[in-house]
Amino acid sequence: MNHKEIDALVQSWIVETATGPVNKRVQQIVVRILGDLCKTIEDLDISSTEFWKGLEYLADTGARNEFGLLAPGLGLERFLDIRADEAEAKAGLVGGTPRTIEGPLYVAGAPKANGFARLDDGTQSDQADVLYMQGTVYGADGKSIPNATVEVWHADLLGNYSFFDKSQSAFNLRRTIVTDAEGRYQLRTIMPKGYGCPPDGATQQLLDLLGRHGQRPAHIHFFVTANGHRKLTTQINIDGDKYLWDDFAFGSREGLVPAVKQITDASEIAKHNLKAPFASIDFDFNLYANSAVAPSSEVDRIRAAA
Repeated sequence: MNHKEIDALVQSWIVETATGPVNKRVQQIVVRILGDLCKTIEDLDISSTEFWKGLEYLADTGARNEFGLLAPGLGLERFLDIRADEAEAKAGLVGGTPRTIEGPLYVAGAPKANGFARLDDGTQSDQADVLYMQGTVYGADGKSIPNATVEVWHADLLGNYSFFDKSQSAFNLRRTIVTDAEGRYQLRTIMPKGYGCPPDGATQQLLDLLGRHGQRPAHIHFFVTANGHRKLTTQINIDGDKYLWDDFAFGSREGLVPAVKQITDASEIAKHNLKAPFASIDFDFNLYANSAVAPSSEVDRIRAAA
């Protein structure tokens, strides 16, 4: 069957059978996806067994709640970011902090703090380096933004995230920081570790067949919002990580790998009420102003909340 015949067949199945109100956008998308899938089956001579095994794989992925992991692993979440970058550039929005993938592990409702927050609950303090991170949120006019919101979350030393990992305390390594009068934020936490896909999960199963690893470098996630500005979804990667530029989720970007300074000065250690050297990262966020011609920077998706 040729592609023209397949297009006519899909039209007969989806469009010509409609007898009630039609959501034209949904119809358009279904016709395109179904047509492309039928062409793939034809062009690659996909067997019935391969087809049903594919459906079984999708069912298993859903049962394991791994579509949020599979999408970045196949590059789809990065592709959406590329399109968003292109749309912003077309609207004249350039020079802001790069966006990168959100991932599937955000949890709404993290405790709010003004100016400064400690993220970790102390349970891994004896195994981890202390990390201080600080900076300023700037607007499109180059001025700092008081009362901007910096939501931050990252994994523990085992690569696990609170809420999803029930052994951790509520909102461990998650906070919402409101910038001070000068637009500044600061946080104290533990130096995060990289982690990988569940080795027995659906995502890693497919990655194995593709000859790919499922590892991420150590990173810290952020949502940054402020009145009159576009929401920024981003993350920083920890410099020196083995997988810094080999992230299975394609989340690494230039401009999101700040220097990690080792603070050994005794007065600075005492100033932070510590007894040993610690790590420090300086990182500013630069937001774009709201734009009537750029697509919304808000993504409507189901997210966990506690």
